[in-house]
Amino acid sequence: MKLWEKVVEARLRKVVEICEQQYGFMPRKSTTYAIFALRILMEKYRDGQRELHCVFVDLEKAYDRVPREELWYCMRMSGVAEKYVRVVQDIYERSRTVVRCAVGQTQEFNVEVGLHQGSALSPFLFAIVMDQLSEEVRLESPWTMIFADDIVICSESREQVEENLERWRFALERRGMKSQMEP
Repeated sequence: MKLWEKVVEARLRKVVEICEQQYGFMPRKSTTYAIFALRILMEKYRDGQRELHCVFVDLEKAYDRVPREELWYCMRMSGVAEKYVRVVQDIYERSRTVVRCAVGQTQEFNVEVGLHQGSALSPFLFAIVMDQLSEEVRLESPWTMIFADDIVICSESREQVEENLERWRFALERRGMKSQMEP
């Protein structure tokens, strides 16, 4: 299955263009690159003696909370051909699992939400969802960096960063996702 997932991912990467703000699971990008870019931004503001406010947001159980209908929608909005949407739907159709615990394991049950843990395809599918989500807040929050399920929002004033944070919270919640930010 992993080999098939890698083939599907390679084909999706050819047609889906992920925004520059996404650093997770992207070719030629890494955490080091993201940290360096943020550091340069902070130094630029410090050298110009201007304020820069940053908020770091971690998504709660990010892969587990992605609604499947949202995934299909985001794939279509990203320009994925319907045949590939159906291929991914087939991979996710009739997902079943069991839970192992100290006293044994549960009966098998359906998994109807979330991305598959350990799947070779899931990181890129998550990047597609985050790309579509970020598109609606991108203009409002020009200095946003995303590394998989971690988001950094930067603005020149505390009020502006709080407004952008609320926009992100709203966009996430509309899609059934939650952040670990406190109110």
